[in-house]
Amino acid sequence: MNNGNHGKDSKAIEISIDGKIIAASEGELLVEAVLREKEIPHICYHSPLMGPIQTCDTCLVEVGGKLQRACGTKVSAGMQVVTESERAKNARSEAFDVILGNHMLYCTVCDNNNENCRVHNTALALNVQHQHHEFKPKPYEVDMSNPFYRYDPSQCILCGQCVQACQTVQVNETLSIGWELDHPRVLWDGGMQIGGSSCVSCGHCITVCPCNALMEKSMLGEAGFMSGMPKTALNKMIDVVKAIEPEMGYGAIMQVSQTESMMREERIKKTKTVCTYCAVGCSYDVWTKGRNILKIVPQHGEANEISTCVKGKFGWDFVNSKDRLQSPLIREGNGFREASWEEALTLVVSKFTEIKNQYGPDALSVIISSKCTNEDGYLMQKFARAVLGTNNIDNCSRYCQAPATTGLFRTVGYGGDSGSIENIAKSGLVLIIGSNTAEAHPVLATRVKRAHKLFGQRLIVADPREHEMAHRADIHFRPRPGTDLVWLSAMSRYMIDNGHAKMDFVNQWVNGFEEYRKSLEPFTMEYAAKTCEVPLETLEQVARELVAARSIAILWAMGITQHMRASDGSTAISNLLLITGNYMRDEGGAYPLRGHNNVQGAGDIGAAPNVFPGYQPVNDPEIRAKFEKVWGVPLPSERGMDNHQMVDGMVEGKMRAMYLAGEDMIQADSNANHVAKAYGNLDFFVVQDIFFSETCRYADVILPAVPALEKEGTFSSTERRIQRLYQALPELGDSRADWKITQDIANRMGANWNYTHPSEIMAEMASLTPLYAGVTFERLEEYKTLQWPVAEDGTDQPVLYLNGFPFPDNKAKFHPLEFREPDEALDEEFDLFLNNGRMLEHFHEGNMTKRVSGIHEETPERYLEISEELARERDIESGQWVRVTSRHGTLKIKVLVAKRVVGQQVYLGLYSPNEGPINILTGSHADNATNTPAYKETAVRIEVLPEKGSNPLKPLNPRFSGKPTPQNGVEVERKWARKDYRMPGTQALVQIQPSR
Repeated sequence: MNNGNHGKDSKAIEISIDGKIIAASEGELLVEAVLREKEIPHICYHSPLMGPIQTCDTCLVEVGGKLQRACGTKVSAGMQVVTESERAKNARSEAFDVILGNHMLYCTVCDNNNENCRVHNTALALNVQHQHHEFKPKPYEVDMSNPFYRYDPSQCILCGQCVQACQTVQVNETLSIGWELDHPRVLWDGGMQIGGSSCVSCGHCITVCPCNALMEKSMLGEAGFMSGMPKTALNKMIDVVKAIEPEMGYGAIMQVSQTESMMREERIKKTKTVCTYCAVGCSYDVWTKGRNILKIVPQHGEANEISTCVKGKFGWDFVNSKDRLQSPLIREGNGFREASWEEALTLVVSKFTEIKNQYGPDALSVIISSKCTNEDGYLMQKFARAVLGTNNIDNCSRYCQAPATTGLFRTVGYGGDSGSIENIAKSGLVLIIGSNTAEAHPVLATRVKRAHKLFGQRLIVADPREHEMAHRADIHFRPRPGTDLVWLSAMSRYMIDNGHAKMDFVNQWVNGFEEYRKSLEPFTMEYAAKTCEVPLETLEQVARELVAARSIAILWAMGITQHMRASDGSTAISNLLLITGNYMRDEGGAYPLRGHNNVQGAGDIGAAPNVFPGYQPVNDPEIRAKFEKVWGVPLPSERGMDNHQMVDGMVEGKMRAMYLAGEDMIQADSNANHVAKAYGNLDFFVVQDIFFSETCRYADVILPAVPALEKEGTFSSTERRIQRLYQALPELGDSRADWKITQDIANRMGANWNYTHPSEIMAEMASLTPLYAGVTFERLEEYKTLQWPVAEDGTDQPVLYLNGFPFPDNKAKFHPLEFREPDEALDEEFDLFLNNGRMLEHFHEGNMTKRVSGIHEETPERYLEISEELARERDIESGQWVRVTSRHGTLKIKVLVAKRVVGQQVYLGLYSPNEGPINILTGSHADNATNTPAYKETAVRIEVLPEKGSNPLKPLNPRFSGKPTPQNGVEVERKWARKDYRMPGTQALVQIQPSR
């Protein structure tokens, strides 16, 4: 994670540690230099990411004859450091003894005795036998108010790592320490309880806690061999341990705890995996005991390091849900019956073969999930092309990301982020357009929040709604929905007209400038202000910020890509980045934030009607011949149908059968009523999934697949980062990995595939796909990653375009644009604009997250956000039921009066537990370049119903009444100012007792 150096190289110097000359970097923390040479205690110091906290005093060393905290001292040339002097060792021991006054050592019966408790490990390293500071419990109850974790104040050593993580890494700014209290403790929003605070359950605090003060509830009573006993018995064992210590010392007790800890290692499995929610690509170890998921431990992920969000840290209970499909199902009348794999696959093969023979291969289609691995998806698109003989293939990027990919292909040549998440953090200015980043991509948002808070990064947000990133922004403005192309193009014209365009860059690296400049004639700032309904002064202020920024990174998501001119809006973003010279550098650039965990990978592996893996056109004879040679069959040459066209094909009777994996099309596609009717027209429909979704109701055969924790493979994240995931749990019941199911169907239809492991599938794909040429499972072992394009020798490209653009002349292209008004306008009947998007706690419609009890507890229902103005105008309160009606459908839902929306705009989250998907309201109109539905262009009216319910936003939800308490880290100076604080190694003041 970005630590504020913005890529500047540090000067190499030499220092002396215990008489040995070692190399160091000027300005680095001394503790880092020391730890490269030897181990010394450092309870409160975690990493350069967290920086110096300086609360524990256990890393004291002598520098130039003076005691100094190694974590709070920066290295300088010629520094003389002594770590092993009696003075330094005694000071460290004294500091640790103070810590033990705040922490009861009952390691053998502690659920955190898993070789990761730094207090336990330090007690061993220092060979602590007795403690001088008697343990004194704090007068606070254990806090169990959060559904996922608990805080035990009496075990808290006040190191402040949780506060530092919350304030400077996650930047949720919930935690602090009440240093001025008689008994200091960690506070949530300045108060004593977690529940009801602004805590978003991201889990950063638990990840960095060096003891058992903060722990996952899923670990309690589960990790240890004896920790699950009744509390009274547990307390008696703890009392025995404490009674033994004065006479025997901690040595014997620690030997027992070490033995028990090693026993735990035998039954607790730790498996590296990659998150299965959004596309940030967080990776971590998952701890399992049998099928119990004990905890998620992030440490080494390139994208996230210690970071997680509520879903990635705690959202895994769905894997063991009672709703999991475990056997094949075959339709029987209006219901389904269980069947064997033999019966189910025999039926699938016979029906696919029959329909192919009668109507031709293009009467069949395949839809591939962006939740599946690259290897799963590769086999499914190969099955469609090489076995069924059709290019009727697609994936859910059609619903969100295809316009961004198109805009980038038009201008710079690759359909992916131009840099890494790290390059976003380095940028001088971040412009977020149509993205609720803190809720849709929380871990990526932490990078921006951190750079903005600590390192002076400027932040501008263009969004109709004031979400968290908009609230934090230096400038937030609200363009009229569907008009972003206008103000973006006006910014480009402003750069040219006022001499701020980077013409040296443009002349050398970009084609089509004159035609582009001519196309910008209509896009004056005055025209943009009027069309977008944004004050001219605001647009001019934004333009000045863009001019002043040393580099600009633009982040965008579905607020851009789900409009009628979505591809043009994305193109306008790339045009602006070209005119300002923000490509070909290691900061700034284009970042379309991908939605699902493998939506980038689904595009990469050829889950599209017009391209083979690696975006190679199906209508190119040479490319097609390459695939035909390896696959051993002739392949179709014409572009197939995308999923939008497939729906129309079903209605028209052209599309007769479909094989769909892991997509709930009824809830995901636009105009759900129309889509449901279309699926009802199919002659034969196969759905492969882990749950019985709404779409399954229309299936003829349902095949039970497995989630990511039950298989191996790779995912490709939003930053083009390819990562391995390992199987943590056995396949549940009779379910199977997607690639195994697809191979079985293919072989029964005449293929001769013999893949025994996903690595063999990736090897084949890499041999045919230049973008993935050097990708192997060996090069991705454990936490190793690669960012495409990857050369055959394994060299990857974290930053694209450093040496030019992937066009024949090595130059990018300006793409001229025109503006057209959104097709669906407001009128007297449909007088409100409906916006929609994700909620932090839930992922899309909630197929996975609604099966996580803690998430359901925090956010059990969805709601329609309406503005305070609209609420006053129509006499509506939070909890009121309303009927929302569009030109396409109707929904009944509760209202939440919220400051986040204004005027005649309303907002509805995608989460749909009961009332039906939001897509009942959305129409079939779509972006003309990609057929991506214009979900964000829907006019509605609301009818107030007589029923009134409770507030749909629950007190446990951080948005209910949370009030963050921002501060710069732990504020350790407040601890040092306490009368009872004395730096270890310094002489205590003599207390003179008055004579009696």
